[in-house]
Amino acid sequence: QAQLVESGGGLVQPGGSLRLSCAASIPTFNKYYMYWVRQAPGKGLEWVASINDAGGRTYYSDSLEGRFTISRDNAANRIFLQMNGLKPDDTAVYYCVAATDFVRTWPPPAFGSWGQGARVTVSS
Repeated sequence: QAQLVESGGGLVQPGGSLRLSCAASIPTFNKYYMYWVRQAPGKGLEWVASINDAGGRTYYSDSLEGRFTISRDNAANRIFLQMNGLKPDDTAVYYCVAATDFVRTWPPPAFGSWGQGARVTVSS
């Protein structure tokens, strides 16, 4: 049973930063592509970013305007999402997901489950 645990969310003022972490209890974690997706209140899932298995290539949603950075530490079975210049519209629950395809959208052709998510609230 794969298990993904997101952490690092919280309340932050507009313009602030947060660093999300996802601990992935997945055998052969370094063979999977990883995604961050989010769900804002009252909206559907939105793709945020993707990272390949080795971590050397990344995709981002155009709407992020360069504010977010996805990374991974394969030795620690973990991925990260550094979020800078946060805006109220970034308020959402953020999930990490493992997949066997590396694409610039959501959903990929196949993907696994995700955890409870990390809740991010951007408000003054």
